[in-house]
Amino acid sequence: MADARTEKQKVKEITDRLEEGLKELFEGEKYKSYLNTMSKFHNYSANNIQLIEMQCPDATYVAGYKAWQRNFERHVNKGERGIRILAPAPYKIKEEQEKIDPVTNEPVLDRDGMPVMEEVEIKIPAFRVVTVFDYSQTDGKELPGLGVSELHGDVERYRDFMEALERVSPVPIRYEGMEGDRKGYFIDLNHPIAIKEGMSETQTAKTGVHEVAHAKLHAKEIEKETGISKDRETKEIEAESIAYTVCQHFGIDTSEYTFGYVAGWDKGKDMPQLKASLSCIRDTASEIISSIEAKCPELVPPEPEPEKERLEPRRRTRKEQASRTR
Repeated sequence: MADARTEKQKVKEITDRLEEGLKELFEGEKYKSYLNTMSKFHNYSANNIQLIEMQCPDATYVAGYKAWQRNFERHVNKGERGIRILAPAPYKIKEEQEKIDPVTNEPVLDRDGMPVMEEVEIKIPAFRVVTVFDYSQTDGKELPGLGVSELHGDVERYRDFMEALERVSPVPIRYEGMEGDRKGYFIDLNHPIAIKEGMSETQTAKTGVHEVAHAKLHAKEIEKETGISKDRETKEIEAESIAYTVCQHFGIDTSEYTFGYVAGWDKGKDMPQLKASLSCIRDTASEIISSIEAKCPELVPPEPEPEKERLEPRRRTRKEQASRTR
């Protein structure tokens, strides 16, 4: 018996499970501890965020040298090169201005009809260059996380899956050594996707789909063509949610990694960014799934076995019972 659900219905069921898993995570003590720590980090302006990304594209959490020690019990590693950003440094000057009547909002005049002058203090906006360091440049007490741990385990038909993914990807995929927690990256449509070599099959497959999602949705060329520019949080939530959905469809469970990862980028229990992106996530995941299955039909998951109807044993007639006892 064929599965009556459409591809889009299956994808919706998977993203619904993602939402449910995130809700459970948001309600736990781990999330409260996480929020308490994250509140100690500054909210940087759009210009500073751009400066940070230009100098350290993989930066996650940044703070000053002493702030790492004071607020997080961590220290900056010796020899690390800091990230230069701009910090407000306003200064005050005094100057004479016409005195304004607070009621009429008109200049106050003296007996000779001349404006009365008064000395006022004015704040002049200015900035100074300061140095901050990313979490990856520090060592010490671990920050409370949300369950983002590297995935382990093998994937059935792993080579077929990765070959199909490479054929679906807008750019080539290559493998290279990477330091720290970095697992992969996508630059633009003129460069290949890079995936960290030596990871488990499950982690590699998930990272591969994550980066392919970036290439399909978030390339600079695509943003310029569509006129849609998304912030980094939205991009990461979309890419990871698509990776979860595609992998789940092919029997690869990434919830241990994805739930914490998405929760770390979203803005609270109401999941505003995830919900705003659900349509895009579902459409792109469906497109990738269909393309992978078209490239490698052997990867199409088998239809679920229909439940066998339980048949009650037929009662024998008296005549049959009598003949059985002879």
